[in-house]
Amino acid sequence: MAELRSFIFIDQLQPQTLCYMGTWMRGALPRARSAAQIVEVAPGLDIEALTDIALKNTAVQAGILVVERQFGYLEFHSQSTAAVKSSAAAILEALDATAADALAPKILSSKIISRIDHQHAFLINRNKLGSMVLGGESLYVLEMQPASYAIVATNEAEKSADIKVVDYRMIGATGRVYLAGKESAIQTARDTAEATLRRLGAE
Repeated sequence: MAELRSFIFIDQLQPQTLCYMGTWMRGALPRARSAAQIVEVAPGLDIEALTDIALKNTAVQAGILVVERQFGYLEFHSQSTAAVKSSAAAILEALDATAADALAPKILSSKIISRIDHQHAFLINRNKLGSMVLGGESLYVLEMQPASYAIVATNEAEKSADIKVVDYRMIGATGRVYLAGKESAIQTARDTAEATLRRLGAE
């Protein structure tokens, strides 16, 4: 039986969160404000059968299907919230599980770096896929497990504050988030990201 590592519903994908995901996803691109479901399981190959169930249940589109070393990841979306929830329910039925059976997120690191140095900004921008952080801006970095919780932390932070999404990694052993902007906005983004993970069970 597959271990349900995360089961994340996003009511409305925010523009930067969506556009960043679009830089590397190989499936169907969602539109802004689409509803989305993210599923992470172990062992990784079990995600293939769950993808089949989700796509045959309702008219959702799959954006991400990844099997990495240990875990499998699926993201599907639709302009119809009902369609996303129906396919999500079909996956839970197949797993004989509930959303509450997913692992709770664990915050490993959460820090604000104020007035980042120009050299530091340069180094970060060499490895990013999203917006650029500029010298003098504040940078928020967040790391958690399971990795897929990075997308919901980023999405909710973007809702709450005028920030830039520099990077977020939602696949692998840990998830990581990089957000930049004015100090006050970054503080709001941090508070929202942490509150989101705590609402999902993080201590």
